[in-house]
Amino acid sequence: MSEVSSESNSRIGQAILDFLSKVPSTTEAAHATPRDRARSIASAAALRAAVASGTLALPPGPAGLVTILPDLVSVWRIQAKMVADIAGAFDKAGAISREQMLYCMFRHSAAQAVRGLVVQIGERYLVRPAGRRVLDSAVAMIGSRLARRVIAKSAGRWLPVIGALGVAGYAYYDTAQVAATATSFFERDATADL
Repeated sequence: MSEVSSESNSRIGQAILDFLSKVPSTTEAAHATPRDRARSIASAAALRAAVASGTLALPPGPAGLVTILPDLVSVWRIQAKMVADIAGAFDKAGAISREQMLYCMFRHSAAQAVRGLVVQIGERYLVRPAGRRVLDSAVAMIGSRLARRVIAKSAGRWLPVIGALGVAGYAYYDTAQVAATATSFFERDATADL
């Protein structure tokens, strides 16, 4: 089990690093009511994530297990675009760093891993640029946490329709959590700790 878990951690960690190598851009303009616009962006993204994840969970048995990592990556892409769009709605699209993206996307599921990247001080956030070592450490912790969750939920891949509905529901919920973090983050001032 630990061998599988170690391999899963590594694969998930590498997928996160690959994913973070380019923060997505947005065409979302500043909005007069950014919180309302963020809610609309979040609803659409959560639905897209649920459909993508549920579809990839349909193949039964071993074929379904092969789709786990592509499922995670497709949901992360949808969520990253959503985070960028929410930042755009709050007129903060030009300043999204990989640390901010990592924080917004994984705070709800791996808070311990990202706590050193962004610190809330009163009504402001202090964003600490992460060196490669700090980023690798955070990604390893996130990968470990996600690998345990993926292994636990892989049983649902053996039941095509029921498993797909469960996976889709979780993707919807997870995307909503990312949206809540991003909305809270971008509605406040964030300062880079140089």
